[in-house]
Amino acid sequence: MKVAIDGPAGSGKSTVAHAIADRCGLTLLDTGAMYRSVALACVERGLDLEDRDAVAEVARAVAITFGKDERGQTVQLDGKDVTSAIRTPEIDKAVSPVSANPLVREAMVAQQRAIGEGIDVVAEGRDIGTVVFPDAEVKVFLTADPAARALRRAVQRDGGDAAKDADATADESAVAEILADLIRRDEYDSNREASPLRPAEDAVHIDSSDKTVDEVVDLIVKLMEEAR
Repeated sequence: MKVAIDGPAGSGKSTVAHAIADRCGLTLLDTGAMYRSVALACVERGLDLEDRDAVAEVARAVAITFGKDERGQTVQLDGKDVTSAIRTPEIDKAVSPVSANPLVREAMVAQQRAIGEGIDVVAEGRDIGTVVFPDAEVKVFLTADPAARALRRAVQRDGGDAAKDADATADESAVAEILADLIRRDEYDSNREASPLRPAEDAVHIDSSDKTVDEVVDLIVKLMEEAR
């Protein structure tokens, strides 16, 4: 079974996908981490992120793998643990032009389909249900109020999880800065040339603004049971 979870940054896709993978025994495919890894590799090389050919060359050359430790799922870039390095404000800004590059998306989609070949997968990103796995049995478009998404991302940077802790707080200035960046990314991702952010026609829309992780997971698991 393929479960595709799409949606804007900070909507809870990653947290929900992790929970579904753990509960249902599916392989987790964090496509966002893959694009972030390419962005990190380009930043470390000092590349112009608007140089499509140079960035695509990096995307084709790097090896991105996933592991697991006490933190949960980890990400390795050419054998180096980059789980934390890909979640910085610098990479938040760098990932949009990298992921908008059609040549990069071509390289990443090929890797993502290869990973998902012949196994049960839950994948999250921007184009899972529309491009990567258009035949997925379950497609979800997960959204949330921008303010809620900004708070979640700010808490995440501080090492917490607002999706699990309803009382979690963060510095107001940090939340405001992240909110402005999320709005910018929404606009960029929704209007990019390659695989723009949009729901699949047959996706089920879920607003996670006032829902716990377990409530969202329960809804998706019910969709999985109905699709079997």
